[in-house]
Amino acid sequence: MKRIVVLTSSELRHDFLRKAIALADGIDVVRTYCEGLSGTTLDKVKQEGDEIQVRHLEARDRSERDFFGPFVDLAPDESNPKSVDRGAINDSDVFEEITSLDPDLLVAYGCSIVEDPLLSAFEGRFLNVHLGLSPYYRGTGTNFWPLVNGEPEFVGATFMHLDDGIDTGEVIHQLRARIHPRDSPHEIGNRLISDVATVYPEVIRKFDELEPVENVPEPDEAKYYEKSDYSTEATRKLYENFDSGLIPEYLAEREERIEAAPIVENPVLAQ
Repeated sequence: MKRIVVLTSSELRHDFLRKAIALADGIDVVRTYCEGLSGTTLDKVKQEGDEIQVRHLEARDRSERDFFGPFVDLAPDESNPKSVDRGAINDSDVFEEITSLDPDLLVAYGCSIVEDPLLSAFEGRFLNVHLGLSPYYRGTGTNFWPLVNGEPEFVGATFMHLDDGIDTGEVIHQLRARIHPRDSPHEIGNRLISDVATVYPEVIRKFDELEPVENVPEPDEAKYYEKSDYSTEATRKLYENFDSGLIPEYLAEREERIEAAPIVENPVLAQ
């Protein structure tokens, strides 16, 4: 039995993942720290009156409710959640509480950037899942920008050891998004999070068996985005791509595209 502490946020997708991990066989979640929200992106764009971004984010919320709502509402909660302020996972009292719990692993998804002494105290025992395929896309919106740029082959998730960089930890395993005809951007993203919930418990249970695997070389044109890059123009381009046949075109060329965009597939997890 692996005893873990989960560090996450408080949106519906975060609630879904922590509850799913806590119900998995062979895992004992001794505490989950759920960071509060300091205003959502939807709240911000509503204040700015940007209709295109509002429609996009409201559609995302509806899709998350469809994918994750029934499970979150109905499944028992064995994740021992504790609400804390945004960024409080680095506070001294939380650090002391975590170390006193003496977990085997720390498991992160969507929390604030982790700093010392917490990061150093669990070096080599600190897992993170990043929604995006490193090193191709880094920063924020790493599954939004590939669709804006017409590159669905770079939509995925990366399980990694957490370090002090932005999405720079040693990669353990990666998932590429499953994409089907007539998918919306949100269906692609939320199906991927559902897949993450299936694989993350396996990464945790088999942690002691994991050997370093060869990571993907740094591409010549790695892309890095910040929150300030998110714009009305980018959102409009996303939907123009879908309207003009991005997904059928990708599916027709899928084998060639993914061959040119290799990912890390850990043999221990593929068993």
